[in-house]
Amino acid sequence: MAKALIGYMHSDLRTPAHLTAENTRLRARVSELEALVLRLSQENDALAAANAADLLDPELEPLQEMQPA
Repeated sequence: MAKALIGYMHSDLRTPAHLTAENTRLRARVSELEALVLRLSQENDALAAANAADLLDPELEPLQEMQPA
């Protein structure tokens, strides 16, 4: 039980400081990457919506005819 409490409170003196620092750094990096994935997903959704709107725009049909086959 004591081991569980020590691990729970993050005050385990047996854990080397460099491992604690690396764990903290990695958690921060994961948070940054999650934020990046969310931002890129939102940008992708916006670009897909804009592309869909362009495909439905009747003024762009002559431009489509000029594309090489």
